Amino acid sequence: MEIEQIIKENQGTIVDVRSYAEFIGGNVAGSVNIALNEIPERIEELKNLKAPLILCCASGNRSGQAQHFLSQHGIECYNGGSWLDVNYYKSQAIK
Repeated sequence: MEIEQIIKENQGTIVDVRSYAEFIGGNVAGSVNIALNEIPERIEELKNLKAPLILCCASGNRSGQAQHFLSQHGIECYNGGSWLDVNYYKSQAIK
């Protein structure tokens, strides 16, 4: 299934891996903020979120790193790229 469809159908959890300061400057409604550098210590918390995880950041670089790391730990996740793109797909969600 494509990332856009997962987001539009409100499946899974959107995880924003930017810093808290970036996150409070604007984010996807309903997303969870776990900064990239916190992911290793919060792995159990991530495992307990509704899968699949849609990871986003400013450009897709950090979310790509997070996707690689989490996939190695058996967590179903996708790199959603920029939070602005994810936000757009979320705005198209089936209510």
